Amino acid sequence: MFRGSAPAKIDDKGRLKLPTAFRRDLEQRYGREIFITSIRGESVLVYPLSVWQEIEDRLMALPSTDLVKLRYLERVSYFGQQSVLDSQGRVVLPPILRERAEMVGEVVVNARLDHFEVWNHDRLQARFSEQPFTDEDFQNLSEKGI
Repeated sequence: MFRGSAPAKIDDKGRLKLPTAFRRDLEQRYGREIFITSIRGESVLVYPLSVWQEIEDRLMALPSTDLVKLRYLERVSYFGQQSVLDSQGRVVLPPILRERAEMVGEVVVNARLDHFEVWNHDRLQARFSEQPFTDEDFQNLSEKGI
């Protein structure tokens, strides 16, 4: 399970270097194969390939005519790319996604339990201001036992 967050940078070649602690956990539990994608293009999702394959298995179980499935696949395929971390823990982000999610310079790698979400630092700070965590959010989590 991945926890916390860490700062990172996108280099001039469009590579993300996964922070050391996250990289170590990823490689020990899942290996170096990953799937990089996004749903809305605001951020980059980095899945261990085996975790992504579990999602694909659940998607395969849905009817091929399911419109939500089709919209989801349309987006994750458009932004997506299977890759492997290099020996230094770097991966090139797909150019389309890099541009759309404004992946330049300072970024934040957030753990999402079984995958990572990478945000442009300034964009994430703006998101926190635009979408604050509310009392209703706390209530909703409480009702779910969290």
